[in-house]
Amino acid sequence: MKSFPGKGVMQRAGRRAGRIAARAAAPFRHFDIAIFHEFAPPPAGGGHQFLRALKREWERRGFRVEANSVSGSTRACLLNSFNFDADRFRFLRRGGCRTIHRVDGPLAVYRGFDDGTDRRIAEWNREFAQGTVMQSRFSLQAHGKLGLDFRNPVVIPNAADPELFFPPERPGDPRGRKLRVISASWSDNPNKGAETYAWMDRNLDFGRVEYTFVGRFPSELKNIRVLPPMPSNELADLLRNHDVFLTASRNDPCSNSLIEALSCGLPAVYLDSGGHPEIAGEAGLAFRSAEEIPGLLERMASEIGDFRGRIRVPRIADVAERYLEILGLAAGEASR
Repeated sequence: MKSFPGKGVMQRAGRRAGRIAARAAAPFRHFDIAIFHEFAPPPAGGGHQFLRALKREWERRGFRVEANSVSGSTRACLLNSFNFDADRFRFLRRGGCRTIHRVDGPLAVYRGFDDGTDRRIAEWNREFAQGTVMQSRFSLQAHGKLGLDFRNPVVIPNAADPELFFPPERPGDPRGRKLRVISASWSDNPNKGAETYAWMDRNLDFGRVEYTFVGRFPSELKNIRVLPPMPSNELADLLRNHDVFLTASRNDPCSNSLIEALSCGLPAVYLDSGGHPEIAGEAGLAFRSAEEIPGLLERMASEIGDFRGRIRVPRIADVAERYLEILGLAAGEASR
């Protein structure tokens, strides 16, 4: 009776064969930058959205960017958090290729439980990286409190794709109608604020507020309209048709949904937690308990023009430039 290798054995063999094939093909491929990240098809979470926007911006400047491989001409590699195949990178990397690690979290703080991922990220950082990008000052300080050190950290926030996320030509005026409030979250992690949204569903005056939630929600809401996750172009159109973005996520290091909403011209009401204050700046109002939210929405409605005028968001062009600097690539070094 013949025995057959288990599924895990076959998968490992397949991955190793793929790594060997990639290394063999390296001299015949020509790229400048490698991004190591397991991209998920849209709609997907903020990290996927940001890295796609970053890749497009680099390519717009003439850089050749590959994913999850290293060619013979690759000069720099960007590793994303824990969302990459470390064995593959370990096998394919070569000397002279500068490696930068983009770090999220701390995940134990953001998720609310510690499964060892943050320590694994720190170990990979020590093994692979010459430098580290943190997405907010909050993230850098929170890692330090956990005793996790990273190589040469700098803070570079995320940015939205300007081809998708931009303000409307004529923002709506909420005077004389309901204030249109929107929230968006890809994850159903409890720290994303479900309890707060449920409180608002029970307590907001829906004669004065129209509320939309986009994404995954763990329970049924009676008054808030819930829409499923949607592609970025559809989400951007929906954002531009609202007045205020509200986020109740806790310990979120650099909320892409908040950045996207601000980029679409929406000031924010946000939980005073994580990187939200850094991102919203003077274009937002912070709350610490759900009971504060109705009053903040009233103020936002009465001063909407002033808050819109205070929006300042990172530009993907500037963010891409800062990444190029830490990767050791000058703007004029793109291959043609």
